[in-house]
Amino acid sequence: MKTIATFCSLAIALFTTAFLSSSIAAESKPKEAKPSAASTAFAKLKELAGDWKGETGEEGKKQEVFVQYKITSNGSVVMETLFPGTPHEMVTVYYLDGDNLVLVHYCAVGNQPRLALKKSSGDSLEFDFAGGSNVEPSKDAHMHALKLTFEGKDKITAAWDYFKGGKKVDVTKFTVTRKAS
Repeated sequence: MKTIATFCSLAIALFTTAFLSSSIAAESKPKEAKPSAASTAFAKLKELAGDWKGETGEEGKKQEVFVQYKITSNGSVVMETLFPGTPHEMVTVYYLDGDNLVLVHYCAVGNQPRLALKKSSGDSLEFDFAGGSNVEPSKDAHMHALKLTFEGKDKITAAWDYFKGGKKVDVTKFTVTRKAS
């Protein structure tokens, strides 16, 4: 009898230890973190990879627009090339800086404004001026803000706010659609 009692005590002790160990292990597993707004927005930008075509300007003064989006640097950068192959070609580089989505716009006017994501919704991303190179924002002409609106997976509208003398003087808006492969 003593052997059966010892065996039962040992079995209960082992069962209790195993149960407690599995409970502790389950509690110590890290919960999957919800993606940040910046990383979700960056993933949406990555979906733009490819060639796009559209128009800018007012009725009667429309200009054709070509845009290329490319994912580079092992997936850590989305590079946008506006007006590729023309003298007015410009590059905008989007990337995550910690938990912030930022961009640097290499502008045809010779400056490089840096913008940071300020607002993100399901169908739009809004960026605002956060510094830059070769630009004195209170005096120089520069791109100061950007709103990207996603109108489905194959159509986007970009509205760039152009500032001069510290004030908005123009909005350059273009709508482009994905070119078929």
